[in-house]
Amino acid sequence: MKIALVYPIFKKNGQYPLLSQNRQFRYSNSKEIRIFPLIMGTAATMLKKQGHEVLFLDAINERLTKEEYEQKLKNFNPELILLETKAPILKITWKHIDYLKEILNSKIALCGDHVSFNPKESFENSKVDFILVGGDYDVGILKLSNSLENKEQLSEGIWFKKEGKIIENGFLPEMKDLDNIPFIDRELTKWKNYGEAYLRKPSMYILSGRGCGGGHYGSGKCTFCIWQHALWKCRARLRSPKNFVDDLKYLSEHYKIREVFDDNEAGGVWDKKWVEEVYKEMKEQNLLDKIYISSNARADSLDSKTCKLMKKIGYRLLKIGLESGNNKTLKILNKGETIEEIKEGVKTAKREGMVVLLTTMVGFPWETEEDVKRTYEATKELMLYKTKIGDSLQSSIIMPYPYTPLYKLAEKKGWLIYDAKDYEKLDQTRPILKTKIDTQKWCKKIWAIHTHPLFILKTLFSIRNKNDLELIFRGVKSVIGHLKDY
Repeated sequence: MKIALVYPIFKKNGQYPLLSQNRQFRYSNSKEIRIFPLIMGTAATMLKKQGHEVLFLDAINERLTKEEYEQKLKNFNPELILLETKAPILKITWKHIDYLKEILNSKIALCGDHVSFNPKESFENSKVDFILVGGDYDVGILKLSNSLENKEQLSEGIWFKKEGKIIENGFLPEMKDLDNIPFIDRELTKWKNYGEAYLRKPSMYILSGRGCGGGHYGSGKCTFCIWQHALWKCRARLRSPKNFVDDLKYLSEHYKIREVFDDNEAGGVWDKKWVEEVYKEMKEQNLLDKIYISSNARADSLDSKTCKLMKKIGYRLLKIGLESGNNKTLKILNKGETIEEIKEGVKTAKREGMVVLLTTMVGFPWETEEDVKRTYEATKELMLYKTKIGDSLQSSIIMPYPYTPLYKLAEKKGWLIYDAKDYEKLDQTRPILKTKIDTQKWCKKIWAIHTHPLFILKTLFSIRNKNDLELIFRGVKSVIGHLKDY
């Protein structure tokens, strides 16, 4: 069967959407952020291994024109197309599905967080044929393809229409053993097109598991996180340490990769036993000092013993959610951490030689100007603590997506500025919640910590070689692009 896995070309005011593998959608001027779509990449690999003919077409990342994108699809002439979507581009996606139906004789399937919460809506507003409900849509698209080819009954989690009626079909079953998933076919998925400014080159993306594992409080349940609620049902799974390290070794030996980024929601570092076993595997397979690992992480997982071991393994950068400098906000968000715990975890990681990328959010309805100042000061404090090349931050407007606990709270409290169906407003170009602060000003101010004289001075003093200079150059370009976003 001929199957196309597609990210269509969407632009807004010359900006490209950050869609693939992004929990928080936005359009951006930055050309340095091209995140690899890991689940879609696995889907392409699984389909190819099963004998299907696969086109992996990321028109956003390849910066294709509309004409180039359409020609590639027409030349391939797929029998089935899979699109990933999110709320801010849902209505555009509906129109695109209908257009594809006009120019191609293809069945079309949708996947993603929003359609996992509300599949019916897309059936009612477009000519979509199937919707994969849940996060393991790589397994879902494989089952759908095999069922269509063999004319078998559709599996659980695949919604469809029959004689004009929407057939509800549950949630995609959770894959229990992630070791059964094949290593991603990096040529098929055009790995060289992807990367971010803060990664050593050449770099690749990898997943240690699926779902956010917690620190002291169990798996992540943050009220703003649509993936954890829509895709993973607030659960977390990890690959075995051996399977994870085998993948690293393959990437290191076959592609000479210098760094991987583990884009699992909290990496695998929340499981201390897992970290210990990864170290043993790395040592046994002679991988220590041969590849860097950067990763998402929760601050409350980062005690000194764990960080020392992570440093030995090769962990270099940790992407950590600070979100707010106020404990009241962290509690409402069900973050499961206090600002004191976050600060201590970040400082511990930095003391043990790792660098940190902090993520922050502004625009909470209950926060005052003084509250957002505390977020700014906490971010600045951590950015200026033991600063080295690679320390950085991100700041965005809080964007509760429909059906998340935070969105439901906003509806209950009357915080929403726009109609609940104005999905296109959820693109982080404006606040959608009533707020007492100027969100654009504060986002830009927090981003501008990168230009603080002490931060610049400490960063420059940490330069050791040509590779460090290249990292700084890419980082500066990325920050300039982001500052243009506000």
